[in-house]
Amino acid sequence: MVSSVVEVLKIVVFTSVLFVWLVRYQNIIAEFRKYNYPDWLRDLVGILKISFVIMIVSKDSFLIQLGASGIALLMTAAFITHLKVGSRLALMLPSLFLLCCSCLIFYFN
Repeated sequence: MVSSVVEVLKIVVFTSVLFVWLVRYQNIIAEFRKYNYPDWLRDLVGILKISFVIMIVSKDSFLIQLGASGIALLMTAAFITHLKVGSRLALMLPSLFLLCCSCLIFYFN
């Protein structure tokens, strides 16, 4: 039962990150500009997020934990950014949700 839930969480994290960073990339560009973050940081975050979610869906336990901890770290930074700029709760929820999912993936892997 737990392993099935973890597999679903992996798919949710994987598809969410890929959707936002590949399909809705224009929104990411606008967000990073709004927060006054440099383009190189946006690109680095994108590369890291895509790399980490690929690790999460692998079969190697070490890679899964590395990917989950990487996503958790990036989602913590995203949440702190939202707090810093005074974002509405609705804008903070995706980072919190992915942070929780990543922590659960790490813990139950």
